[in-house]
Amino acid sequence: MQDSKLYVGNLSYSTSSEKLQGLFAAHGSVVRVNVMEGKGFGFVEMSSQAEAEAAKKALDGTEVDGRNLKVDKARPPSDRPRRSFNNNRY
Repeated sequence: MQDSKLYVGNLSYSTSSEKLQGLFAAHGSVVRVNVMEGKGFGFVEMSSQAEAEAAKKALDGTEVDGRNLKVDKARPPSDRPRRSFNNNRY
């Protein structure tokens, strides 16, 4: 269901999952909300791609808690190589 998952950026640190759920529920059925506390972003999964598109169109740029939301289609996690911290430099 990657096509129905949205990235929500520029969140106020005080924006709760419940508040985000309420905003997106006005545009369809919300399956899951995950706010990354202290990071200023989160993810919202809608029940269909059409609902996700409708929510994105309606909410992108909307002011919430004094910040303009950035709503976009979520990208799959990248396969970044793990960082190695080698303290044995010599």
